[in-house]
Amino acid sequence: MKCDMILAGVGGQGILSIATIFGYAAVESGLYLKQAEVHGMSQRGGDVQSHFRISDKPIYSDLVPMGKADLIISVEPMESLRYLPWLNPETGWLVTNANPLINIGNYPEQDALNAELNKLPRKIVIDGDAIAKEVNNPRGMNMVVAGAASLFVGLDFELIKKGITTIFGSKGEEIVKSNIDAIVAGREFAEKNR
Repeated sequence: MKCDMILAGVGGQGILSIATIFGYAAVESGLYLKQAEVHGMSQRGGDVQSHFRISDKPIYSDLVPMGKADLIISVEPMESLRYLPWLNPETGWLVTNANPLINIGNYPEQDALNAELNKLPRKIVIDGDAIAKEVNNPRGMNMVVAGAASLFVGLDFELIKKGITTIFGSKGEEIVKSNIDAIVAGREFAEKNR
C-alpha cells in the first residue's frame, strides 16, 4: 500500500486539518508516514501546501517526486492547478473544491479555470461549500473535500472518522458530529461522481 499526496489551498482553509486526520488513520493502520508542510504566507491568505506520503514500507523522503503523486487534494481550484506537475499523468487523481477563494487581483476567470480542470481524465470537482452548508457545517468545506479524497487514499474510512473524533473531540460533540457529517457527504459525492 502506498499513497503519495499533495494537499493544497490558501491559508486558513484547513488543509493541515485534513493532513492531521489522514495522518491519524495512517498511524492507527500501522503505516509509515512522512509529511512536509510549506506554509507560505498563510496568515495573509497565501498558498499553503503539504507533501503527504503513506506506505506499508519505509519512506525515505518526505517530498513527493515530480510526476509521482497519486492524489492532489485541493480546497481551492487555482491551487490545484499549481501542483499538477506533481500528479502522476497515468494514474493520479485530482480532488478539488469547485469554488475559488479570490485573493489576488489577477485571479483567472472561472471559465478558464474550469477548462483546465476539465482537461484532466481523473478528477472530482466538488462544491464543498454548498455541501458543507447542506449538512449544517458552513465552515466544513475542507472536511467535504477530505471525504471526497478519502475514496482514493487507501485508508479505512472508519479510522478517518475516528481521527475526526480524536482530533476535534476537545471542541465538543457537536463539532465532531458536524465534521463527520461533512466528510461522509464528501465521500458519498465522490462515490457517485467518480
